[in-house]
Amino acid sequence: MLPPPVRLYLCPMDERKNLIGLDRDELAAEMAAIGEKPFRAKQVWHWVYNRGETDFARMTSISKVMQARLAERYVVRRPQVAREMLSSDGTRKWLFAFDDGNEAETVYIPDVDEDRGAVCLSSQVGCTLTCRFCHTGTQLLVRNLTAAEVVGQFMAARDTYGEWPTPDDGGRQLSNIVVMGMGEPLYNFDNIAAALKILMDGDGIGISKRRITLSTSGVVPMMRRCGEELGINLAVSLHAVTDEVRDRIMPINKKYPLAELMRACRDYPGASNARRITFEYIMLKGVNDSAADARALLKLIKGLPAKFNLIPFNPWPGSDFECSDMADIKRFSDILQDAGYSAPIRLPRGRDILAACGQLRSDSKRERCTRLKARLEAGIPDERHPVPAG
Repeated sequence: MLPPPVRLYLCPMDERKNLIGLDRDELAAEMAAIGEKPFRAKQVWHWVYNRGETDFARMTSISKVMQARLAERYVVRRPQVAREMLSSDGTRKWLFAFDDGNEAETVYIPDVDEDRGAVCLSSQVGCTLTCRFCHTGTQLLVRNLTAAEVVGQFMAARDTYGEWPTPDDGGRQLSNIVVMGMGEPLYNFDNIAAALKILMDGDGIGISKRRITLSTSGVVPMMRRCGEELGINLAVSLHAVTDEVRDRIMPINKKYPLAELMRACRDYPGASNARRITFEYIMLKGVNDSAADARALLKLIKGLPAKFNLIPFNPWPGSDFECSDMADIKRFSDILQDAGYSAPIRLPRGRDILAACGQLRSDSKRERCTRLKARLEAGIPDERHPVPAG
């Protein structure tokens, strides 16, 4: 495990615009605003998103005059690493601090048998949902993350692993993206869509849409739009086979019950036997793990191009549930697999650093930014945001 670093926060006094998070049209508009021709936007795009450069002075295809002009008005800034932890199994977790002092967690999960893995991105600070088995759900929603903050999580992870410039041969360690971190991404769809389009752009970071999976708890009205606009893989946090149980452990089910959710899954654009919907199912002892539950699950998804991801419950401080016994999880998996479905049992990763599924949480509070602003305006120094001299 990495030693805990000193917690540093960016001071929100720098009013220059961050170029990270701008799409091609927005970047072209910024270049036009400072009197530069359209091809300059393409050059800057390449340096920011393909080369990973943060210093305008090192963007050598741009004149020194323009470098200075850019530096006056813009920055290329990732979220700041407030804490970084490394698990004994190679999983790495970052707590990223944003300009307003709020935080979110991001995780890199390496594949067990391959030299690559997935970066798990957060979509919100906290979460608007209150799923009872999820640690993030104990933290109320603070705010949505911006496109810049979502893209910045992946870029900062790449900084750690030295994966700049973008490899031309596809031989990258950070090969996949899963939008499965803190928050419900379909409640922040516009920002998530903008971020993923940047991450998928072939002239920049270039992650294929087939290597991106978005996980939703079942925001039914947004699911079709996600498929139509992004064409990425869909994962659904299901976790129960009856409305009674799902209402209890996932309150969103009261708004979008199972019948509506399954209909939205059947209508998801692009779903096929080649691109199956993943149903995530957390194994809770005595709650949803019986053989009868497994058989009911098969009936629920009948006719859907589906696969399952069985997740042993990852405990966290204060949780009310226990993980199902491994024999029960194995029996559950066997029933699904005997019916012809892929139903692997997910190997818990990063448990020792609370980086496993359902364990992410930050210390951000809704009122922090307001309280901090009041302190600064009153001239009261703060250890994270010292009052500037003069």
